[in-house]
Amino acid sequence: MHAIEKILAKKAGRESVVTGEIVNCAVDLAGINDLYLQTVRSFFEMGGTKVHDPNKVIMFLDHYAPASTIIQADNQRQFREFCRNQGIDLLMEINEGVCHQVLADHGLSYPGELLVVTDSHTTTHGAFGAFGTGVGATDLATILITGKLWFRVPEVIRINFEGKLPKGVYAKDIILHAIGALGADYAVYKAVEFAGSTISQLSVSERMALCNMSTEMGAKTSYIQPDEITMSFVKEKVSREYEIFTTDPGYRYAAEHTFDVSHLKPQLAAPSSVDNVAAVTQFIGRAVDQAYLGSCTGGRVQDLAVAAQILAGKKIHPRTRLVVVPASKAVFLEAMAKGYIQTLVEAGATFVTPGCAACLGTHQGMLAAGETCITSTNRNFPGRMGHTKGEIFLGSPAAVAAAALEGKIVDPSQYID
Repeated sequence: MHAIEKILAKKAGRESVVTGEIVNCAVDLAGINDLYLQTVRSFFEMGGTKVHDPNKVIMFLDHYAPASTIIQADNQRQFREFCRNQGIDLLMEINEGVCHQVLADHGLSYPGELLVVTDSHTTTHGAFGAFGTGVGATDLATILITGKLWFRVPEVIRINFEGKLPKGVYAKDIILHAIGALGADYAVYKAVEFAGSTISQLSVSERMALCNMSTEMGAKTSYIQPDEITMSFVKEKVSREYEIFTTDPGYRYAAEHTFDVSHLKPQLAAPSSVDNVAAVTQFIGRAVDQAYLGSCTGGRVQDLAVAAQILAGKKIHPRTRLVVVPASKAVFLEAMAKGYIQTLVEAGATFVTPGCAACLGTHQGMLAAGETCITSTNRNFPGRMGHTKGEIFLGSPAAVAAAALEGKIVDPSQYID
């Protein structure tokens, strides 16, 4: 079996599972964000009275942090009341940040875990050797009532990245390159394992970005085999017991692809599809109205550090605004202690509350019609960050910072030491 299959088998109380089989699994942690009040409504509509295990439920007030409308404020009020009434102590308030980063910060993402959140980018947690996946309100309500949920055992695709990363090329670039080559619908309800010599060069932060973006090729979940880099992070954060699963020798993948990244140029996904990918050199000179650095894809300490390096002692272009959204409170504090925040503020950046902000197109950095944004987030659909006639380019944090400096898309490699 594959390591992912072993996780599902363990949670289903089975010796083994096979691709395509439906299994009913105990969920280690179920998360609900403030987009999904319907989860609470469905809980009661389905006859729920008490949550099966409140210690295995976490609530995130991250997408509307802080609330910008009366409806959002009332939704959050109802979430707070539900947590109090149900004895759910893991309520992550509006100051905590994006759910996926918060889970990592609090040591709630670890090898062998089955983690389900009402957010499609829960694939992020494959970076820790966990089975992380997103579901809708009704499925999550089922977990609240029973502690379990059914899963179809997915086919597993292996994507190998080989070679040393060139200067100015990051995890965001290599995953955009793969999505561009394979297509945005390539891995629908499949698991994607990332492997190869390049992975061993990537920090936990970069691995999270890689697994996060697997959603943009349709993946049900993602996986990176835990190694010394994984464990050095996990051992600092995780106090509970966990089990590391490995894939059996000779396991046959549904498909396998290899990308040599040793000569890759920085990549951008151009409007308005994540698989509309080309080297940044094809877009050089395109004027940028907004540069956006943040989200569960590109708002971690390492991302802010890269931007601070590029912008240290400089000013952003007068016709471009730079919006920075740390992925979490912990990220914000660490970046502040290291001086990155001051550097970016002095360069002209505008900081907003840690959370999702304009990534989902509701507040804190919206685009007007006709505006162009380059962003470290994960989607560039029409209307994703504001007006449907705004245009969004996806790139690495380095590409975002360099564009903010020049007021146009440039190759960020020239600014990297």
